[in-house]
Amino acid sequence: MADDTDDSEKTEDPTHKRLREAHEKGDVAKSQEVSTWFTLAGATIMIAFFAPTVVSLLGSELKGYLEHAHHIPTDGTALGHLWRNTGFMVALIVAVPLLVVVLMAVAGNLVQHQMLFTTETIKPKLSKISPVSGFKRLFSSQSLMNFAKGMLKLVIVGALMVAVLWPHRDEAEIMIFADTTIVLEEARVLILQLLAAVLAAMTVIAGADFLYQRHTWFQKQKMTLREVKEEYKQTEGDPLIKGKIRQLRMERARKRMMAAVPEATVVVTNPTHYAVALKYEDAMGAPLCLAKGVDAVALKIREVAKEADIPVVENPPLARALYANVEIEQEIPEEHYKAVAEVIGFVFKMRKRTSWRGN
Repeated sequence: MADDTDDSEKTEDPTHKRLREAHEKGDVAKSQEVSTWFTLAGATIMIAFFAPTVVSLLGSELKGYLEHAHHIPTDGTALGHLWRNTGFMVALIVAVPLLVVVLMAVAGNLVQHQMLFTTETIKPKLSKISPVSGFKRLFSSQSLMNFAKGMLKLVIVGALMVAVLWPHRDEAEIMIFADTTIVLEEARVLILQLLAAVLAAMTVIAGADFLYQRHTWFQKQKMTLREVKEEYKQTEGDPLIKGKIRQLRMERARKRMMAAVPEATVVVTNPTHYAVALKYEDAMGAPLCLAKGVDAVALKIREVAKEADIPVVENPPLARALYANVEIEQEIPEEHYKAVAEVIGFVFKMRKRTSWRGN
């Protein structure tokens, strides 16, 4: 369904989750030109450092076949044995140079993205065999860009071949009569010059193509605003549900707070806005805040306090200060000790006076 979305609607940068899912599916930014550059670099290293040794070893091993060709048995069993031995020997000689090329080809992929193992790209999909999808891919902007790059590389490589080989055109006739060793060495030098020129050109092409592929891939991963919201709901939860849960938690906390008001020693209020319920006993180090609230909650605290015969003392400055600086189930700050002590002392005097009158 996301594939049918109009690209013009994809205005949001992809999230980390979208990029991670794309990587897990094998959808990564990859430039084939970078891989080609590394493969060419591996071939250049092989020819520059291993070609003389490989040619010398192969020459030494195969020389005997030419010198003693008439003594080599050609029956079925002997010929099979000969092919196995020769193939094993050649494989040992070229193993290291080929390994260099393979490692460079692997490095060409690793420098573009981290190591990836996925079966997503080989899963059968109807879109891969659909004529309509195939036609769209054939004439897509990506296909046209690949065609343009192919033509550009063909022109550049052709021009470089002419530039490198044309100055040596007169040497071809001389090489016909030269020793084989000299011909091979001259050929190696010319090939290295050609590869060096191609690598220089491919450096520019690969760099530009990598930036283009990275930009194209990032644009493809962009999301619509609706997709971002849906992903947020999946990862963080539906905002409506989270709001409902937050509301339930607040209601439960409020009920617990109201249930603690009858245990208060005094409720300090601003007559119209604030109410803070405090508890103090002789064994306590400092008065404790049991409940606090503003407006409707403050009114409810006062009502519960009156029902439980808890003294309600009006002290607007103290009520506002306590509401701003102390949390529920925490002791009051030291700077409010004096003011609170006066209020609690007043409450204790009122209790003693009431108790004395009752007696």
